[in-house]
Amino acid sequence: MKNLYLIAFLDLKESIRAKWFVVYSLVFGGLIALFFIAGVTESQVMGFSGLSRLLLMYIQITIVILPIFILITTVRSISGDRDSHVLEYMLSFPISLKQYYWGKVIGRFITVFLPVFFAMVIAIVYGAFKGAAIPWSIFFLYTGLLFAMTSAFLGIAFFISSFVKSSEVALGLSFFIWIFLLAFIDIALISLMMQERMSSGLIIFISLINPMEIFRVAAISLFDPQLTVMGPVAFYILDSMSQTVFVLVSIIYPVFLGLLFAFVGYKIFEKKDLV
Repeated sequence: MKNLYLIAFLDLKESIRAKWFVVYSLVFGGLIALFFIAGVTESQVMGFSGLSRLLLMYIQITIVILPIFILITTVRSISGDRDSHVLEYMLSFPISLKQYYWGKVIGRFITVFLPVFFAMVIAIVYGAFKGAAIPWSIFFLYTGLLFAMTSAFLGIAFFISSFVKSSEVALGLSFFIWIFLLAFIDIALISLMMQERMSSGLIIFISLINPMEIFRVAAISLFDPQLTVMGPVAFYILDSMSQTVFVLVSIIYPVFLGLLFAFVGYKIFEKKDLV
């Protein structure tokens, strides 16, 4: 257990020293600062005002930025160690494959989740200092959603890194997955729906197994429980489950998906040639 924490701590230190971590932190911290400078908390749109509107804008932008940041910074976690022969050096110590792999997962999770979380904390602290009403329920639910999405894409990234030997191939594959989940799947499903080749319920179900899509819908549901902005799709979702159950599923499902991909990645990493 001690070796597991040592690997996690070592990965955390290496990540903090890396330039990508500085950029990563500045992006999310800068977004919050930009929103305050632009006066987002002092305006009102569609009934949303104050910190509620700021968190809404922040979470919508995070949907696009966070997955690609996690993928491109994590897919090289194991493949990069393999390329630089660090993996061979690390395994020369009395460290098991299990401790190395899951230690890297824990360390990288802390690295990618904390900047996103602290950006929201800064928003809450600054808002409280300015006397704004703090939407605690939305804050905690968004924290859960961010935790879930981070888990999902971290698991996918380690799954890729476990079997791809070249860092360049890993980066290319991560970009493809991000673009596919962000755009291609929606375009393909809309095309199928327009041509009526599949039932609407099945198409919506396929769309919602996309972790980015279920995160987006859950984030919207916190401000718009009836999902009126989504049109007829809302009837299918809300007829299947309540808004509270849907938010819980939106947190549990990505976490399970991330753990599943991470576990499969570990099994691949355990059985294949390490160097």
